[in-house]
Amino acid sequence: MSESPAPAATPAVAPAVASLAELATVTRSGLIESRHFGSLVAVDPSGATVLELGTPDAVILPRSTVKPLQALACLTAGAPLAGEQLAIAAGSHTGEDEHVRVVRAILERAGLDESALGCPVDRPEDEGTFERLVRAGEPRARVRMNCSGKHAAMLLACAVNGWSTHDYLDTAHPLQQHVRATMAELTGVPVEWDAIDGCGAPLFGTTVRGVAQSFRALVQAEPGTPAAQVAAAMREHPFYVGGSGHQNSTLMETVPGALAKGGAEGVIGVAAADGTAVSMKIVDGSPRATTLLALRVLEALGTDISGATTLTALPVLGGGVPVGSIGVGSDLAAALERVA
Repeated sequence: MSESPAPAATPAVAPAVASLAELATVTRSGLIESRHFGSLVAVDPSGATVLELGTPDAVILPRSTVKPLQALACLTAGAPLAGEQLAIAAGSHTGEDEHVRVVRAILERAGLDESALGCPVDRPEDEGTFERLVRAGEPRARVRMNCSGKHAAMLLACAVNGWSTHDYLDTAHPLQQHVRATMAELTGVPVEWDAIDGCGAPLFGTTVRGVAQSFRALVQAEPGTPAAQVAAAMREHPFYVGGSGHQNSTLMETVPGALAKGGAEGVIGVAAADGTAVSMKIVDGSPRATTLLALRVLEALGTDISGATTLTALPVLGGGVPVGSIGVGSDLAAALERVA
């Protein structure tokens, strides 16, 4: 008689979120059609919490929002990154030709080619570039994937240290252990959750509060320090953090001194020039309101966002014309009235 197979291990799950706040609503033809709930926190330049909603200390997977911290880790590990190369290492580019040029330049400095990239093949997120490549018959490529700048920077950090590159995405690799330590230091939150991001890189858990504190730290870093170099590169070269028309790029282009990086599944971190910072996690994973909400919070706390009107007016369309809008949810609206 054969033995019965052992039962499958029960998957580990994060602790249940105790409470959530309504952060955004979607109104169509006068009716609230959808609501987005989540957790949000804002800190002032001293790091003191000035607004919090939901459960900002619950563990989250910050996704690409922490690419600036991963870029910082590459820099402090010795990768000779600066300017547009440092910006693309901290960004999620849209796969335009100029992005590809910069990623290839980083790989060339590492003595590697595109085959060394551990991210998946992908199409460019920029629609015009994608359509042109389809017409030309060009296949999807790793270098067009939005995380290829981060991966190239990681490979360069490995190359200058003599670390192996074939396994640079292993959580136990020296580079990834350095990323882990860098994240814990900047967020102030011990890393207690390991995951794998969509691009295949290790993804270390943190909290919404930790994200806000890390963006404040980047903006307030002493001039000349690696953290200040990351923030400066992103703000001076916003096109490489996103791309043509990308919300992260547009925000940094239109709000002087701001630092912004969003991620998948409704995560974002934004800091104003003075160090006021806001971050959030939308639990349904939709990012459509995150930039708007971050800007409204910063506005209530004294940041001039008047140049960012294209990011704060989000119409809902019907037949190609506005019939509603995406706006601030009731819980966040009440909180903003209290702090304004």
